[in-house]
Amino acid sequence: MKINSIKVMRGPNFWSNYRQNIIIMSLDLEKLEDFPTNKIDGFSERIEKLIPSMYTHRCSEEHEGGFFSRIKDGTWIGHVVEHIALEIQTLAGMDVGYGRTRSDNQHGVYFVIFAYHVEKAGLYAAEAAVRIAQALVDNVEYDLNADIEALKRLKAKYGLGPSTQAIVDEAKSRGIPFKRLNNSSFVLFGQGIHQKKIRATMTSSTSHMGVEIACDKNETKQLLKSAYIPCPASELVYDEEDLQSAIDTVGYPLVIKPINGNHGRGITINIRTLKEAKEAFQLAKEISEEVLVEKYMEGCDFRFLVINFKLVAVAKRTPALVTGNGVSTIHQLIDETNCDPDRGESHEKILTKIKIDKITTDILAQKNYTLETIPAKDEVVLLKDTANISTGGTATDVTHLVHPANVFMAERIARLLNMDICGIDVMAKGIDTPLTNETGGILEVNACPGFRMHLFPSKGKPRNVAAHVVDMLYPQGSEARIPLVAVTGTNGKTTTTRLIAHMAKQAGHKVGYTTTDGTYIQDHLINLGDCTGPMSANTVLTDPTIDFAVLECARGGILRAGLGFDNCDISIITNISDDHLSVGGIDTLHDMARVKGVVAHSTFKHGYAILNADDERVYDMHTELDCNIGLFSLDPQNERILKHCKNGGLAVVIENGMVTIFAGQTKIPVERIEDIPLSMGGKADSMIKNILPSVLAAYLKNFTLKNIRLALKTFIPSPQFTPGRMNVFNFKNYDVMVDYAHNSGGFLELKGFLEKTQSPSKVGIIAAVGDRRDEDIRNIGIFAAQMFDEIIIRHDKDLRGRTKEAITELILEGIHSIKKDIPVQVISDEREAIEFAIQSAKKDAFITVCTDCVQESITYLSEMQKEEMMQAGMDNQILLKAS
Repeated sequence: MKINSIKVMRGPNFWSNYRQNIIIMSLDLEKLEDFPTNKIDGFSERIEKLIPSMYTHRCSEEHEGGFFSRIKDGTWIGHVVEHIALEIQTLAGMDVGYGRTRSDNQHGVYFVIFAYHVEKAGLYAAEAAVRIAQALVDNVEYDLNADIEALKRLKAKYGLGPSTQAIVDEAKSRGIPFKRLNNSSFVLFGQGIHQKKIRATMTSSTSHMGVEIACDKNETKQLLKSAYIPCPASELVYDEEDLQSAIDTVGYPLVIKPINGNHGRGITINIRTLKEAKEAFQLAKEISEEVLVEKYMEGCDFRFLVINFKLVAVAKRTPALVTGNGVSTIHQLIDETNCDPDRGESHEKILTKIKIDKITTDILAQKNYTLETIPAKDEVVLLKDTANISTGGTATDVTHLVHPANVFMAERIARLLNMDICGIDVMAKGIDTPLTNETGGILEVNACPGFRMHLFPSKGKPRNVAAHVVDMLYPQGSEARIPLVAVTGTNGKTTTTRLIAHMAKQAGHKVGYTTTDGTYIQDHLINLGDCTGPMSANTVLTDPTIDFAVLECARGGILRAGLGFDNCDISIITNISDDHLSVGGIDTLHDMARVKGVVAHSTFKHGYAILNADDERVYDMHTELDCNIGLFSLDPQNERILKHCKNGGLAVVIENGMVTIFAGQTKIPVERIEDIPLSMGGKADSMIKNILPSVLAAYLKNFTLKNIRLALKTFIPSPQFTPGRMNVFNFKNYDVMVDYAHNSGGFLELKGFLEKTQSPSKVGIIAAVGDRRDEDIRNIGIFAAQMFDEIIIRHDKDLRGRTKEAITELILEGIHSIKKDIPVQVISDEREAIEFAIQSAKKDAFITVCTDCVQESITYLSEMQKEEMMQAGMDNQILLKAS
């Protein structure tokens, strides 16, 4: 078997019932298509032996014995690959449960669909699952543990740490959208002007100066001492020559540490001799040029966590240790402790495994112990000299024991350093009495403190400290999202998107929008091209200057990577026709409706899906949606509209020549359709179908009728507002219209418009898209023959897998099935085709250019129009002079 492709769906998508974070793998079983699992000798026994934990997997109600029962009864290898991909992620600490396998329209090809937590791990799991399945089929040995360890490494490298993950999970629970900005802990919350950023436990509002001070342990101490905060005596040392002087000033016992270290690196405590001090000094110098010599304080190690200048949690930290049983060596006791399922590498679990290093052996040597020493029963043996969780320490929640005076002190320290989030390390005999120089002191203040000890203490009450971070970023009543309107359908998406964006701007919003023409931020084009996928949506939603988003969502982006957002306030489905069928695994209009339906299903429950009541497939979506429904129709007597509004629903129609909103039984007239420029004098039904849902969306977002009317009057069908959408260029002897029509639906709309257009000679410059079905390409010819008197066939720059000759032949078949004697020219280049049409144009001809090169053709015709106007002006001057 072979992998054809692997896609990552980060947003809601067609493949997985609108879930996010999904891998889609196209898998060709090749010869294995003829061998389900019950026809492969020994397959069932081998998979049960290799991955016995898969017995928990369920399939369907008819297989009560679970997945292993299904394998014995017989299932396809693609289905097995799906379950393996899920299980190996779970075994690596990433518990994922969603999976599906569905056949493609090609023999032996399947879409294997499964969830992931860490994207790179999910991609690895896809390939590994195929390797494992193939090994099981071939009856060869396979090292499953190697894949599990590889997945664990990917999780550790690319997964979020426990502190960041806790904040993300808390935000998700409140419906706050988020996006990772790198492969580490840099995360953006919210959208547009409401966005906030964090890097681990630092926020976009964390004081840079405060972080700088906290990173300099000596400067921190001086600041705290000046504010009469209890701190141990200390001296800053640069070289060994200063060391003795510092020792004399501070006095034994000592702590020596780098001035800017973290996680306990380079720290040595309870130093009592000059030899120990010199060794500790050299260790600290490996981390920092400047070294702090500090008085060692007896007592317990406490971490005070302050968020938004309020004390939210306190943990008592205990260094890594083992307790003797009178039988096992220290090394054996460490191994036994590390077998605790709550301990893992780095930050992957609640606790960290204890690693044996020089610090461990030095501490043991101070007691004349080695790793082979057998401690007495119940003897406690310390293994580290600091109580960091990251070095194997444990934590006990003692928040409830803190004296009010110490609460005040901790919050005051945060204010002194101007740090919205900080971890304060305190050494004290206890925290239930006010801290004094005699009972303890502040060891250091930490920027970007870890939350793990508070979220998952070894003992005591877990504290949801992440909630305090989210409360700070988004206080009660504040917004995290901006209004988001998503538009999809076969035709009309771009114009609808642009019109809504124009209306929002007229209403006073700063708008970002995406279209097939490009990405726009406040009407500034920042990226030219087809920008209807999730990356372009992300560009808009992460822009800090906008407060309103309108996103065009095309089929390709939805199938390729899903949506670029989780939810929208309003979705609009313009129509569904047979364009793009048999492309990307979508073979029927029913499937195409499901693809477009992804956008509708993303609508918030309190939001609105605006559906075309004249399109049966679009209208039928309302039965599956759990949001509010709005409808639009050209026919005010549409039975679906009448029934919907009778039940109190919202709709918009054309009634008596007027765009009219139906709010239940109340009618709200908006504007005469003939007076709206985009309607081309009421002749362009395709444009009217764009106007109607746009008006209803504006109404739902509480735009005033005054602003809606003004926006409709000022949105002119032109290269500025609607490039490539019925752009008419008027010349003296002929007119040229540029339109992006490229499918059957678009040509039908053109046909309706041209039937209302008076001209003795209608010329069409047409083309077909190469990756469409034969019948779709023939239909282009059929429709062209029905609406044009002369036809010029051109070719797109991207032929999408066909030759020019093959496309031309199919178009001609369609044309000649309607009119055998119609004049037809074949001119491949669009510019040359336009030049030919203009040069041979009859008086008052109407030339329609179905364009592939929108900007180039518009620019060329605009220049021609300017030249004709200039020439006309010169001719007028000559006539004036002659007279």
